[in-house]
Amino acid sequence: MTTKTLLLVDGSSYLYRAYHALPDLRSPDGFPTGAIHGMVAMLKRALQDVQPEHAACVFDAKGDTFRNEWYPQYKAQRAPMPEDLARQIEPIHEVVKLLGWPVLMVPGIEADDAIGTLARIAAQTGHEVIISTGDKDLAQLVDAHVTLINTMSNEKLDAAAVNAKFGVPPERIIDYLTLMGDTVDNVPGVEKVGPKTAAKWIAEYGSLDGVIAAAGAIKGVAGENLRKALAWLPMGRKLVTVVTDCDLSRDIAGFPALDALALKPVDRSGLLDFYARFGFKSWKRDLEGEGGAAAPAEATSVPAALGDDPPAPQPSATTPKHYETVLTREQLQRWIARIHAAPLTAIDTETDSLDAMVARIVGISLSVKVGEAAYIPLAHSYAGVPEQLDAAEVLAALTPWLENERHAKLGQNIKYDSHVFTNAGITVRGYVHDTLLQSYVLEAHKPHSLESLALRHLGRSGLSYEDVCGKGAHQIPFAQVDIARATEYSGEDSDMTLHVHETLWPQLQALAGPLFVYERIEMPSVAVLGRIERNGVLIDAAVLARQSQELAERMMALEREAHEIAGQPFNLGSPKQIGEILFGKLGLPVKKKTATGTPSTDEEVLAELAADYPLPAKLLEHRGLAKLKGTYTDKLPLMVNPATGRVHTNYAQAVAVTGRLASNDPNLQNIPIRTPEGRRVREAFIAPPGHAILSADYSQIELRIMAHISEDPGLLKAFAEGMDVHRATASEVFGIAPEQVTSEQRRYAKTINFGLIYGMGAFGLASSLGIERSAATAYIERYFQRFAGVKRYMDETKASAKAKGYVETLFGRRIYLPDINGGNGPRRSGAERQAINAPMQGTAADLIKLAMIEVQAMLEREQRATKMIMQVHDELVFEVPEAEIAWAREAVPRAMAAVAPQMKVPLLAEVGVGPNWDQAH
Repeated sequence: MTTKTLLLVDGSSYLYRAYHALPDLRSPDGFPTGAIHGMVAMLKRALQDVQPEHAACVFDAKGDTFRNEWYPQYKAQRAPMPEDLARQIEPIHEVVKLLGWPVLMVPGIEADDAIGTLARIAAQTGHEVIISTGDKDLAQLVDAHVTLINTMSNEKLDAAAVNAKFGVPPERIIDYLTLMGDTVDNVPGVEKVGPKTAAKWIAEYGSLDGVIAAAGAIKGVAGENLRKALAWLPMGRKLVTVVTDCDLSRDIAGFPALDALALKPVDRSGLLDFYARFGFKSWKRDLEGEGGAAAPAEATSVPAALGDDPPAPQPSATTPKHYETVLTREQLQRWIARIHAAPLTAIDTETDSLDAMVARIVGISLSVKVGEAAYIPLAHSYAGVPEQLDAAEVLAALTPWLENERHAKLGQNIKYDSHVFTNAGITVRGYVHDTLLQSYVLEAHKPHSLESLALRHLGRSGLSYEDVCGKGAHQIPFAQVDIARATEYSGEDSDMTLHVHETLWPQLQALAGPLFVYERIEMPSVAVLGRIERNGVLIDAAVLARQSQELAERMMALEREAHEIAGQPFNLGSPKQIGEILFGKLGLPVKKKTATGTPSTDEEVLAELAADYPLPAKLLEHRGLAKLKGTYTDKLPLMVNPATGRVHTNYAQAVAVTGRLASNDPNLQNIPIRTPEGRRVREAFIAPPGHAILSADYSQIELRIMAHISEDPGLLKAFAEGMDVHRATASEVFGIAPEQVTSEQRRYAKTINFGLIYGMGAFGLASSLGIERSAATAYIERYFQRFAGVKRYMDETKASAKAKGYVETLFGRRIYLPDINGGNGPRRSGAERQAINAPMQGTAADLIKLAMIEVQAMLEREQRATKMIMQVHDELVFEVPEAEIAWAREAVPRAMAAVAPQMKVPLLAEVGVGPNWDQAH
């Protein structure tokens, strides 16, 4: 007898993932449809992949379950469902049924328990069970007849794969989850025990019971935390165990027989009406054209205009792929001829390091047509490896094409690959597209990895790096990956990059603002940022060593002072001991609690307590110095590249939704400047002999942008006349002449100016100024009376953001606000504040990038030796030969001030020069 298959879809897991994975899609009448679209696409994909005889899409019902009776705090910390998602629940249930799926929601029983019960019964009656989910908890159900799949990551978990992924077999997943706990469901585990420790203990002691029995012998903080949790663990185990014997007879006809779960034919008429109602035009056309057959599993993509469903990309995820391994000169020459003839070539490198400054090429993949690619292995090394072409010969053959700007090239994160080729002595020219940046400009609030893009826009998924190299301690270098496997992985990368580009590029071309941002800001920034990264900055290790010593001495003094206040010694790095001192011994008021119910000692709590008590202030200062010491004064000397003698940060473009750059390894954006100790770190960023550091910083950039966008006459006048804008504001708010404004009144005005930009209300202003809330309210009302244009801008911007779902910068960058019409109250209020601030912060980010591009072009045009070495917030930092200082002082700020002639207020860049970064301010 043929074995039947039961497909169980964890609908509650997928509807959240669909909602967060897709952009803010809307029907023609403005109804949110992103989660609906994602659910339909995933269900189609699951049916296509599994082809079951029986199936069910299982959702959580409203209300509490039996677990709330066991533990009233169960899921107590979970945020309410976003309003836009909640509105889509009923339509999702409707369309799932129209697609022929049985829908199951059992009051009082979680979806996991219904799935567990059905899986157990189906396995006992000879079915193969496939559970489609992204929930790790369900891994406990896996056995010889039950397998998990994840249609969003193409992951398949049988018993061996569960063991490989989690480090424990399926029958020990409950023990594993009990030790770790579940913060999402508010189920405490053993404090500070994560996946590695949980798996290690289970491997060592056999089971949770074995761990409990050995608790007295487990040393260190982990052992101490385990012993504290012993009384809780039985309840924790009960809460994380999926129940497999629920009574579903009221909800499934004929239960425990599964006949009621047979898939039904698609309700073609109902589905056509549903697609028309919600604006899924291409799915409707497909269904009409196929005479009743459901559309195939197709891509989910960002629409050119909200309200239409995304076009289905071709070929589909099932199109055959052909990836060739290039091992002969004849193959290489054939592919070189293809890329010379191609209008656009996707290229990707495989390397031996994630550090772009030192990475060496292991292999190169190329694609000129979707579904086809070549992989050229250059440095694979393992037993039995096939003979590869000589790396130097291959690179020499590719160099004329790589360095020819007339041959258009495409990549995913091209800045990294450009560095890699530079390391090999090749300067790549002709990069015209980057799918990472296309995604970033179109949907900055979504993930931009190639895996995410292919899944979201193409319905395609492929091998992950961990699939081919393993993970953790067992991960191998890419050079040891079997060449056939490497061909599949790397070929897929370049192929999917080309495929994603063919989907995203037409959407960008249809949007004037985002197209300008992509072509004139983001793409040109790549080469400039690459230049800055390679230039690096010189560090004086001796200065940092002295600062580290001084910080250590100050931290020891603070520790002594803290012990004296507490009346006993304690570990200033231990939240537990801090909590015992503050709230136990000293009886300070508890401001908030952690998920496990213990009083919080986080920075926000300490800052609040520090206003009234001395010990929290000492602890805060100690934490700040420890962070400064560990992150910068101790660490920076270790990050100097031995080949260059310099520190080379990495600037990430596709991170902040506003367009701001992110700096990492080291993070130069986060060097604290509010404390003397933090500012002094900049003393270690020095110029080499015969040079100086020049800093050019946009002055009051966001206030100038506010003046331009709001067109407020008072602000425009203040900037046009070169007035002190904070003094001018104080003059208006306090009703006095500018020359009568005191320093205290100017400080108030400055706080109001910057606070309102960030959407600060009366409560926040009162807290910042240390005044009564009624006084803060009066100041804000007076400000808006005097600067009515600012109030109008704020009101109109919030209304526009609610209507569109996004705001725009001066140059057309779109900043999406998913919570502006959904989410809970605080999240919606946060989105409204962001709607006010984001156009200014985003415009400032655009301006500094345009300045960076223009100044670098000027340096090259005039063949200057001055180097741009850092970009930090609204500041550009240069290393300038002494002979060019006079020129740079005048030319750099002039170029920066001229990048936005359309602005109604003048831009001003202030310049400082010194032997180090600190003195250049």
